[in-house]
Amino acid sequence: MQNLKNNLITIITVVKNSEQTIEKSIQSVLSQKYDNIEYIILDGGSTDKTSEIIKKYQEKIDKIIVERDKGIWDAMNKGIEIANGDIIGFLNADDFYYPNALNLVNDYFINNKIDFLFGSVKKYKLLHGYKPWKIKFSFGFYTSHSVGFFIKRERHIEVGKYNLNYLSSDLDFFYRMIVNFKLKGISTKKEEVLGEFSKGGFSSKINYITHLDDLNKIRLNNNQNKIFVYMLYIFKIIKKPYKFFSSLNSK
Repeated sequence: MQNLKNNLITIITVVKNSEQTIEKSIQSVLSQKYDNIEYIILDGGSTDKTSEIIKKYQEKIDKIIVERDKGIWDAMNKGIEIANGDIIGFLNADDFYYPNALNLVNDYFINNKIDFLFGSVKKYKLLHGYKPWKIKFSFGFYTSHSVGFFIKRERHIEVGKYNLNYLSSDLDFFYRMIVNFKLKGISTKKEEVLGEFSKGGFSSKINYITHLDDLNKIRLNNNQNKIFVYMLYIFKIIKKPYKFFSSLNSK
């Protein structure tokens, strides 16, 4: 199909004390070959040089909000509330896009009847594909939230906000989006990589047991069978006992 429309794509970046990486993230948005972008940065009150770096680019950034928040998910909710885009994407301060990323995103939304898109990303390895049939027993069904995930703004509002009671609130959102609201999405081709993750982001700092407990809460609160959920919990401990016991020692 012929590309007839350049959707307004809102990119939301949540940041606090990321002076080592924020500039690369900002530059990756501003250097996009796509020209219909709204860029929003929410700084949760950085005390390092993050704010100074953001100010260097303030004339090219549509909205800069500097205020305390209740964490990354609260800040993202604020970003969604003030976003004007047809499509919303999230770029954490440790990550960056490749130059043609948003052109690819727009093409997928124009040429397919979809509500959301998961793009291929480089993390500790190349992550690609979208397997919704896995979601009832594994959260390894998608590529990423930051960098790789894009959704129509009206659909995001329909599914609701990120729940501040979870560490992995994106997984709760995806569960509701796919299982409860039955939104339609696809993935980019394996070789169509949208960008990269830097090492040491938010998710890498979560204790393994704390992470498993968080996943349990998400599944139970979305009405999955309790016995099945706790069987999954035990299976994950058996599968990675070294992580489980090392996280016990780190508590």
